[in-house]
Amino acid sequence: MTIDGWIAEGARAHPERLAIEGPDGALSYGAFHRLIETRAAQLAASGVGRGDRIAWLGFNRAEVFVLLFAAARLGALLVPLNWRLADGELSGVLEDCAPKIVFHDAKAEARAQALAPDQAQPVWPEESDAPPAPLSGHVDDPLLIVYTSGSTGRPKGAVLTQAALRANAEMSIDAHGLTTEDRALVVLPLFHVGGLNILPTPAFSVGASVELHELFDPAKVFEALGRVTLAITVPTVLQAIMAQPGWEAVRFETLRALSIGSTDVPRALIDAVHDKGIPLVQIYGATETSPFAIYQNVESAMASPGSIGRAGSACEIRLMRPDGGLAEEGEPGEIQVRGPNVLVEYWRNPGLTEAAFQDGWFRTGDVARRDENGEYWFTDRIKHVIISGGENIYPAEIERILRAHAAVKEVAVVGAADPRWGETPVAVVVRDGEVSEVDLLAALDGRLARYKRPSRVVFTDALPRNAMGKVVAEEVKALL
Repeated sequence: MTIDGWIAEGARAHPERLAIEGPDGALSYGAFHRLIETRAAQLAASGVGRGDRIAWLGFNRAEVFVLLFAAARLGALLVPLNWRLADGELSGVLEDCAPKIVFHDAKAEARAQALAPDQAQPVWPEESDAPPAPLSGHVDDPLLIVYTSGSTGRPKGAVLTQAALRANAEMSIDAHGLTTEDRALVVLPLFHVGGLNILPTPAFSVGASVELHELFDPAKVFEALGRVTLAITVPTVLQAIMAQPGWEAVRFETLRALSIGSTDVPRALIDAVHDKGIPLVQIYGATETSPFAIYQNVESAMASPGSIGRAGSACEIRLMRPDGGLAEEGEPGEIQVRGPNVLVEYWRNPGLTEAAFQDGWFRTGDVARRDENGEYWFTDRIKHVIISGGENIYPAEIERILRAHAAVKEVAVVGAADPRWGETPVAVVVRDGEVSEVDLLAALDGRLARYKRPSRVVFTDALPRNAMGKVVAEEVKALL
């Protein structure tokens, strides 16, 4: 069964139950199912079929899920575009995935028309005389291409199948104890697998309800936590919620658990939530794992604060030493994942795909240790990724642009601790001529998303390198 069957089953079992409530109003399961069928018919009539891509550029809307499930019915793929990217970055993504249609909301209309004038399309009306679409999809079909910054500094499209979303839903149900009675709050952007798949798609799989916010607004989220049962956050989101007036006194009587992922979670945040008697469920994963891979559950979270949990119920985890051997209990090793939740490829990039796997196991590039209870504890990152406010930033993206500046001889970008964002990028530059920090930051305007911009520039006479001539990142950090 293709995963649009989740909504069809919900429509049969409880057609009047709320499926999703968002910026454009509310949809019952019956109305949600009818809209998905309409959209599938419209897509098919427009020539979209198996293997074709459609894209979404805009904020959080129920339409994202309508398009997702319509694509599942047809065997097509949805590409949720990161609206935070600069136009040049988005152009590269669109060139790479070549969508037949780029759907957009009203706020993204001008941008979509400029970036993809031949493919840009406002959302179609909810009524249509198009003939019903054939059920041509299959559970093993690719369904999502989610772009994530690459270690080479170029976006890479992780291809996830319908089976991956089914496996991911199984693990979310296991982590959260999801039932039909739940109301899940979603405020993370839907161009991330965290926004798409940690709560909403699993909630739809069991017939639960989703409350969707267009953008993150701390005051609105604080108010919503008083009526929902589950919500997904990242540390910066949780910190902003905790800064709201009344946080100390409020109990959030309906809230069964908060989930948190994307980076290390400060113990103070964990304790602040646990002090209210609410489990803070840590989730470890990646775009490439849909994202569930390792996680706590509602029952165990308060007993092991700081742990990222146990191996997922629908996948396998192993820790590998640098010498290729399996890490022993308590020994750090690279987290590797195998299972149906793992990407099938990076879109049209067989070389990158091959490099991402070791004997059929996906290499995350992250390091953890496993204790005697089978719980995992995150310890380090192999890759030089900078995680700022839950967003992955790869230094190569910034370095490539700065290196093209006539007055830059060498540059290395590293992460520096930041009390608000966790980390921010800092550019360490060897000059070849006169140039100021203001000049270099201005060179990034329009070429890089604002959240990727270095918070500062540090000038030095030379970059530290090892015997092989490679820049030593940790020694670069010592220059900050």
